[in-house]
Amino acid sequence: MGEEDYYLELCERPVQFEKANPVNCVFFDEANKQVFAVRSGGATGVVVKGPDDRNPISFRMNDKGEVKCIKFSLENKILAVQRTSKTVVLPEKRSLKLLKSHNINVNWYMYCPESAVILLSTTVLENILQPFYFRAGTMSKLPKFEIELPAAPKSTKLSLSERDIAMATIYGQLYVLFLRHHSRTSNSTGAEVVLYHLPREGACKKMHILKLNRTGKFALNVVDNLVVVHHQDTETSVIFDIKLRGEFDGSVTFHHPVLPARSIQPYQIPVAGPAAVTNQSPVPCKLYSSAWIVFQPDIIISASQGYLWNLQVKLQPIVNLLPDKGRLMDFLLQRKECKMVILSVCSQMLSESDRATLPVIATVFDKLNHEYKKYLDAEQSYMAVEAGQSRSNPPLKRPVRTQAVVDQSDMYTHVLSAFTENKDTPHKFVVAVLMEYIRSLNQVQIPVQHYLHELVIKTLVQHSLFYMLHQFLQYHVLSDSKPLACLLLSLESFYPPAHQLSLDMLKRLSTANDEIVEVLLSKHQVLAALRFIRGIGGHDNISARKFLDAAKQTEDNMLFYTIFRFFEQRNQRLRGSPNFTPGEHCDEHVAFFKQVFGDQALMRPTTF
Repeated sequence: MGEEDYYLELCERPVQFEKANPVNCVFFDEANKQVFAVRSGGATGVVVKGPDDRNPISFRMNDKGEVKCIKFSLENKILAVQRTSKTVVLPEKRSLKLLKSHNINVNWYMYCPESAVILLSTTVLENILQPFYFRAGTMSKLPKFEIELPAAPKSTKLSLSERDIAMATIYGQLYVLFLRHHSRTSNSTGAEVVLYHLPREGACKKMHILKLNRTGKFALNVVDNLVVVHHQDTETSVIFDIKLRGEFDGSVTFHHPVLPARSIQPYQIPVAGPAAVTNQSPVPCKLYSSAWIVFQPDIIISASQGYLWNLQVKLQPIVNLLPDKGRLMDFLLQRKECKMVILSVCSQMLSESDRATLPVIATVFDKLNHEYKKYLDAEQSYMAVEAGQSRSNPPLKRPVRTQAVVDQSDMYTHVLSAFTENKDTPHKFVVAVLMEYIRSLNQVQIPVQHYLHELVIKTLVQHSLFYMLHQFLQYHVLSDSKPLACLLLSLESFYPPAHQLSLDMLKRLSTANDEIVEVLLSKHQVLAALRFIRGIGGHDNISARKFLDAAKQTEDNMLFYTIFRFFEQRNQRLRGSPNFTPGEHCDEHVAFFKQVFGDQALMRPTTF
């Protein structure tokens, strides 16, 4: 299997720690994501490492017996050590204050540090869960809820195991994930993961069921808002996205894996040791090992090998594994690092080898622009509040521009420019795609940037499709803009009616004439600027130097000759002499003309 087929991988730079052995005990703190390696009960050293810690923490403790659990408080200020089932020791003397107490029979508990929620398992079957929420030194009791256990013969004693429960934040909401090894319905085989939504207020509700269609040993991670289910027997994993459309039965949505099951990408463990030894080949890591321990949201630990990895999703391989482009786009738009992959999908669907149909292309554009519009609207609302034009309660946060926002500049730079330049693509298809993108923008009322219109016009002119250009302008398919009018002016030599079309557009835009001339000159359209100014009868009052400067900048000597000759003729007509007056400051241009064309090329005064 090639590397392009694996959509899950272990991070390149794992946290390394001393392997677990009879002398060295390894503990993991889920709140701080730290690994503790405790040697000889701490007497010969404790080393603490976390994913973001450049410098590990090392210290020693007196060996007062076996360490059952060890953790730091947040920001590593207080160390807590548990050596018996009923006592927790703080090495520094501290006073503790009881804030609140509840009397509950607890079978086991689970804590989610990201959401500061603890779940307590109660009752004989262990399936009534009581959540508590911690905030600013207070503890709030949330409504308890029942986890539905699978149907089983009366002789079998069922109970809810801590191993089958996980808590994770998915798309900003807290969920309790229950791995149910047998479906509640008799006609359904295989295990399933049931997602219960646990809100801050209101009752917990069963929302989603992820169908695994297999049995055996499973483990759960959550990566980039995707639920990853690892299957030890087959040494493969599958991913689920609860934002993608599933099958809704009126109360719960059923989901199937987004993609076929695949192994995590093979991982090589580098050989440690002196430089002379390290040229040995890396050792393949045993994936899906029974020694692996999985923690939420995305952590995999191998205590026997001394590694802590973060699990990661690779998006590029998914492009070829999910042929439905609409569903692929729905999936990619929810991922953190999606922009360049989305743009590569757009380029791919326009390429000769993998060309999509226009309806599919339209669907992709619509999905991208829906996300783009959502961001623009949020930004506009925020700016209105900031400017005091509207009020918001609670105060609006500035919208975050995620990678899912693919704007016109992104599409133009990374997709459409190269697409229009490809000579092998049929020009009718090129025009159709450009117009489809413009239609999609118009549909969600996003103003179309002039450079997209320019791309359409250049494509039409290149293939002499002037009748189509005329229709697009006549029926305002291409929106009026000054840059577009200037582009039309420059096309007059190819298509004479373009001159009048551009003038009509500029009149509709109520543009000042000198502004139009400036824009044309800045785009080196010197002849177009001169034609325009002659068309409106203003050529007797324009600055000769400004036009000669612009002509010289083009480095086109024949263009310079034409412009120079025009102003000589104007001088002759207005003043009876082709020479420039000192006030026109054209001496350097006269000198340049002589240098290139010779004195004899200068116009001689006409006498009558």
